[in-house]
Amino acid sequence: MNPSKRDFLKKITALGAGSGLLPLSGLANAVGHSEEQTGKPERFTVGLFQTTDVHCQLHPHDELFWENGKTVFRKTGGYAEMAAFLEKERAKYQHSFLVDTGDMFQGSMLSVKTEGEAFVPILNALDYDLYLPGNWEVIYYKPAMQSLMGSLYAPKVCANMYHDLGNGEKGELIFPPYYIWHVNGVKIGFLGYNDHLIPQRQSPNYSKGIIFTKPEYNLKHYVEVLRNQEKCAFVAVLSHTGLSQEIHLANLPECEGVDYIFGADTHERVRVPIQCRYAKVVQPGAFGSFVGKLELTFEGGKVVGERYSLLEVDANKTKPSKEMRDLVQQAEAPFLSEINEVVGHSTIPLYRYFVIENPIDTMVLDALDWQLPNIDIILSNGFRFCPPRATPDGTGNIPITKGFIFDMLPVDSVVRTGEVTGAQIKTWLERELNNVFAEDASKRFGGWVTKFKGMEVEFYAYGEEGKRVKSITVGGQAISDDKVYSIAACERDGDPADMVCRMRNVKNTQNTSYTLHQVMVNYLKANSPVTPRPRGAAKALDAPATLLTQVRGVDYEFR
Repeated sequence: MNPSKRDFLKKITALGAGSGLLPLSGLANAVGHSEEQTGKPERFTVGLFQTTDVHCQLHPHDELFWENGKTVFRKTGGYAEMAAFLEKERAKYQHSFLVDTGDMFQGSMLSVKTEGEAFVPILNALDYDLYLPGNWEVIYYKPAMQSLMGSLYAPKVCANMYHDLGNGEKGELIFPPYYIWHVNGVKIGFLGYNDHLIPQRQSPNYSKGIIFTKPEYNLKHYVEVLRNQEKCAFVAVLSHTGLSQEIHLANLPECEGVDYIFGADTHERVRVPIQCRYAKVVQPGAFGSFVGKLELTFEGGKVVGERYSLLEVDANKTKPSKEMRDLVQQAEAPFLSEINEVVGHSTIPLYRYFVIENPIDTMVLDALDWQLPNIDIILSNGFRFCPPRATPDGTGNIPITKGFIFDMLPVDSVVRTGEVTGAQIKTWLERELNNVFAEDASKRFGGWVTKFKGMEVEFYAYGEEGKRVKSITVGGQAISDDKVYSIAACERDGDPADMVCRMRNVKNTQNTSYTLHQVMVNYLKANSPVTPRPRGAAKALDAPATLLTQVRGVDYEFR
């Protein structure tokens, strides 16, 4: 988008958001098309850039790479570095377009303390051209999501988030379904979809007032609009549904006419586009560590060439933007001392990339077990967000700050206890494993295996649904269907009182006096330095302990 056009959109967006003259949906529709006209050359090239799942990570961080069967760490990301990197890359093209596909307001202490507000000026300064809301955009509830998204200068798209009129009746779409970029007489269409499983994956109250539909509910209709009515030469779906779901979608007939799916949510690093039946699928990692770039060449109004690259934002090779650095410092200043307060240390790197077990969740389980020593089974949700931490401080160990606790656990949930039978645990475990490893990609949720301590499980990751578990022991004894076991996990906002970690009909539930953050601080204060090395409580008999992705059946490797 040329500077004059972009400045105009920023001014009109600021006017509408500040004066109330334009509703969010009306404003977005008002800027539903953008134009870049420099005549009509016979042949020209554009650059389409994508970031996603940055999760409010302000500064360069230790990023994990899987190289030659080992973990390797390099410094990547940071908003000031990302701003400079994007400016340099976009300058290579006369015409470029930058999108972010979600999870831009959740994931750090600063985001929680300001309910996302601190990131509005930062995102606006990055000069995005289009946004898609992600599954965590609802964390501060629907009105805040609308306010935050509406405060961003660039347009938004999402074709499957509707206002809930009550009793399950769908109202209008919250955001426009698609956006069209005009460049040199050619139209490029962008259609957006968020994860329809948000009410199940997230705490239910977060998305109250929103009805989600599967992408295939209206995908074919909007592709026909973009292709046949608007005459788009290229159609991209912006998706925050996870790589497995995106591959599934790209193989459905409803996706015919889509060229690319720009994916998000599961933090996968697709270096070579995954060719499916109807579209290609890509994902550019997470935490600002990477930028996806698709270079398209047009001739005669048609795409005649394409080249995709996954670009690493190497913080050691990128001079940070002074303007963005100043913005970040200004936003962080009121909270900086608390963010950087060291509450403990680890002797080993902390990360969450392995699907089955990892050091961060081992530390969370150890903390809960220490705080609640009389509980039979400790459970922890299969989160995937949180950048690694691997750099020691002056002690020779790796510092754990209050800010990093928010990176690991942005929601400071109350710890809940209850009682269940062995039969309930078996049923629940089979369902949780299917959420991760279902043969049908459409049935895979976006998270990792739920973590546990006090229970040992052997299972077949790629086994038959409902029959994956080979053995379960609790406290060294084989689980008994009729025996009652105590469990502890974190309460989710909006779950019924008899639910713990998505386990239903739990008896004698009780919310403790502890929140998860309090437990972590108490544990680290008493036990540092800690060594949260995974102990093999969950053992897949047909997959390595170092499994890095739940995607299978396609030519893809996480590295």
